[in-house]
Amino acid sequence: MSRHDPKLSGIRSRFPLRRKILLGIVVALLALVAWLHYTGAAATHGITTQDMDWDGDGTVTQGEIAQAVFSVMVEQKQDGRRQCNTFAWRSGAGTIRMDCKTVFQAEAAPAKE
Repeated sequence: MSRHDPKLSGIRSRFPLRRKILLGIVVALLALVAWLHYTGAAATHGITTQDMDWDGDGTVTQGEIAQAVFSVMVEQKQDGRRQCNTFAWRSGAGTIRMDCKTVFQAEAAPAKE
């Protein structure tokens, strides 16, 4: 690998065009994920693929996974020890389902002396 004289080749950019394009793509993808999380997309809120069966037929298809990213929102609420996730269509067509669970946290262990 030979180095060119900067006087002959002009000033070289620190980031070549390929890296600028790659950096732009990565920044755009991160912005998309941040926007999806901000707007409440189900796929960005820790929902497993087994829970993405929106039509209730027992199988999760690739279309339902895509719906979890773009079409289904989740609203998370906590009332004391009870945590509820309400899944609804982004278009406002109605609630798909509500999953609630009661979380039991271990009592703080007394300090040993």
